[in-house]
Amino acid sequence: MIIGIVAVDQNLAIGKDGRLPWHYSADMKFFKQTTIGNAVVMGRLTWLTLPGPLKDRQNIVLSRDPNHPSQDSVVVLSDVDSVLDRIRKQEEHLFVIGGAQVYELFLPHIERWIVTEVPLAIEGADTFMPANFLDGFEMYELRQLAEGLRVKFYERKVALVSEARP
Repeated sequence: MIIGIVAVDQNLAIGKDGRLPWHYSADMKFFKQTTIGNAVVMGRLTWLTLPGPLKDRQNIVLSRDPNHPSQDSVVVLSDVDSVLDRIRKQEEHLFVIGGAQVYELFLPHIERWIVTEVPLAIEGADTFMPANFLDGFEMYELRQLAEGLRVKFYERKVALVSEARP
């Protein structure tokens, strides 16, 4: 299953100056518990903001740079199809963790969203989720985390196929 996981402010902001514009330990703990034991895919710029590979997860970096080095527990792939081909052969879930361009690229393939709502409106935010990223999805669960955070779980609506009439 392909799952998008993101934290957004009240205006759907996800970044400022190339960084996550907040730090909530409850969100970091939830993210780790949710993604551990699975694969995560991120863009090169998101990868560069991390201190290293996310532990106990298969790290996939999407990069058009053919010289971007792979290393232990990190696989560098150049396009969405390569990521999808790789993940089809595995049993774990694929979590799409950002940034904005990667969310946009995977949008047609995401089956579920996990959206943490941050109780802030970040002034000067420069990176946002697409306004329609939840179109075609239906919320099925809401959880309260510490620090005023709410996590909403969404699943893609199944299109009803009408039976063909003779």
